[in-house]
Amino acid sequence: MDKINKKKQSGMKFAVLLTLLAVGILAAIVVLTNQQSASTVETGEVDIAGQPTLGESDAPVTVVEFGDFKCPSCKAWGEMVYPQLVADYVDTGDVKFSYINVLFHGNESVVGSLAAEAFYEQSPESYWSFHKALFAAQPTENHDAAWLTPDKALEVAAEFPAIDPIQMTADMEEQETMDKVEVDKALVEEHEVAMTPTIVVNGQTLEDPFDYEAIKALIDEELAEEN
Repeated sequence: MDKINKKKQSGMKFAVLLTLLAVGILAAIVVLTNQQSASTVETGEVDIAGQPTLGESDAPVTVVEFGDFKCPSCKAWGEMVYPQLVADYVDTGDVKFSYINVLFHGNESVVGSLAAEAFYEQSPESYWSFHKALFAAQPTENHDAAWLTPDKALEVAAEFPAIDPIQMTADMEEQETMDKVEVDKALVEEHEVAMTPTIVVNGQTLEDPFDYEAIKALIDEELAEEN
């Protein structure tokens, strides 16, 4: 009888251990799933019609940056993350990248947005070089100081032979250009953008725009669903 009881007890212990192990595995899966879902928020597809866009028009994944030329974090993102994204996905034809202006820093944000829109109107093929140059002109210290003036934007634009500065000045003052900035402002409100940069991949907003591994994982997931 003792041997039978011992076997029963041993079997029960084994069953309990298996149950605990299964519960532990399930809990780990739940935690991992929550961590993955917590890295993004579903905010909906962004309408990029008329926006400057880099890459193949039929690329299966769209990455959108909501940014501000006055924003130091946007400058850092453009230097640290953007080049990797372009090399890994835009140049391969998997991703098209678009930029939407945000007006979180008052008048200077408006000036930068107007300059970008006016430049894009004249020379869309040079836009991304101007985009990079305008961020490069951002001071590395004393970010609160006023620097993004119409004269500064025109000074940066003057580096590009395709640009007529007189025309760009006129375009920056046109209501039509301001209307384009208002379109961006409406998109910012629609997608409840609360910080810059904000990165959206096929309608999903990254919690941490500097987490390139999370960006890659989301893009790869979207590409896998397309295949």
